Amino acid sequence: MSTLEVSTLPPERTKKTSKRKIVFFLAVVAFLNTMGFTIIGPVVPFMTRQYLGNPNDLAVVVGWLLSIYGICQMLAAPGLGLLSDRYGRRPVIFICLLGSAIGYLLFGLGGALWMLFLGRIIDGLTGGNFSVLFAYVADITEPEERGKYFGIFGGISGVGFIVGPAIGGLLANVSYSMPFLVAAGVTLLNLVWGFFFLPESLNKEHRLTTMRLRDLNPLAQLGTVFNMANLRWLLLAGFFYAFPFAILQANLTILMRDSLGWNATDAGLVSTLVGVVDILVQGVLVGKLIDIFGDIKVGISALVLVAISYLLLGSIALIASPILLIAGVILFSGSGGLVENALRGLTSRAVGPKQQGLVGGASQSMQSLALILGPILGGVLYAQFGHATPYWSGALIIGLAILSVVLALPALRAAKA
Repeated sequence: MSTLEVSTLPPERTKKTSKRKIVFFLAVVAFLNTMGFTIIGPVVPFMTRQYLGNPNDLAVVVGWLLSIYGICQMLAAPGLGLLSDRYGRRPVIFICLLGSAIGYLLFGLGGALWMLFLGRIIDGLTGGNFSVLFAYVADITEPEERGKYFGIFGGISGVGFIVGPAIGGLLANVSYSMPFLVAAGVTLLNLVWGFFFLPESLNKEHRLTTMRLRDLNPLAQLGTVFNMANLRWLLLAGFFYAFPFAILQANLTILMRDSLGWNATDAGLVSTLVGVVDILVQGVLVGKLIDIFGDIKVGISALVLVAISYLLLGSIALIASPILLIAGVILFSGSGGLVENALRGLTSRAVGPKQQGLVGGASQSMQSLALILGPILGGVLYAQFGHATPYWSGALIIGLAILSVVLALPALRAAKA
């Protein structure tokens, strides 16, 4: 028996543990994960600027820091998803949490630009915890329930979005390293909690019986998933949604600094606003809207609103108005939560229990590819073609996401029939 198998709990314990208790614990895990990640968000550009000779390079360097994370995540996420299908969700979640803690610690210690990149590399290689968490949810829920539960988890994660940036912005007043060190501690706390309280969700009869080394090849896995007609366009829709979001993550704080003169604490408050709207939408509205209108209508309508939000945010470069910023952020955070849960619900229903980890890993790889390309392109557009260009380009890319969902409809309807 392998070490990974020894670390899992017997499936009988999962059966004896009520779904309500498991969902509550996973919600706590999602909250701590999100808080650990968002606590560093407002500080990254200010931390990075300390190690740059030319301040004009900031947007490009921050873009590369996010991109290197995406490269590593794209390489590792499908393998992590497949490993969770083979050995269970529990050990893979723990490996991801440990890697994130080490990555945060290295970034916080800093001292040189290469240390920042090393921290991002380690965090990226173990950055598949959310895809495995959602596979865990798929294991313990019925297909028709998943959209609702994904909404609940999105709402709880929104609380992390509220608490994390606010704490990060305040801790930046102590030092730019402090938010990263606190994030490492929170993630380790999450790991210890999970070790004692999280049961295994994937029963042995539902696990993969064999796994070849070549199966861990992310490109091979993506090829396998893209051959599934009912998933191909959904994966592309997820990519086209994530691509401009990666641009926003890379340079929204820089845009606030350059156009509005805001600092890390101000950026943290904006991110907190994102979390407030996110929890209201995902915790209250997602389940109801999906029940009434369905994943497809909710997803397409929300994507239209996301495109409008990018147009508003790009306008800040021309009209330095906090009102435009607040309006764009509220619209984006509300509609983005609807998009994510609608796409997750459609994707999870398209495959069986033995493929949830595989598809989750492939979806995260597509998002990682967006995280690779988006920040680099966004940094170049921001520095070379004007500060509004990355956001207005993002609105056009969201149009491709809408088209992808529309093209997925025939295969989805055929699979349902």
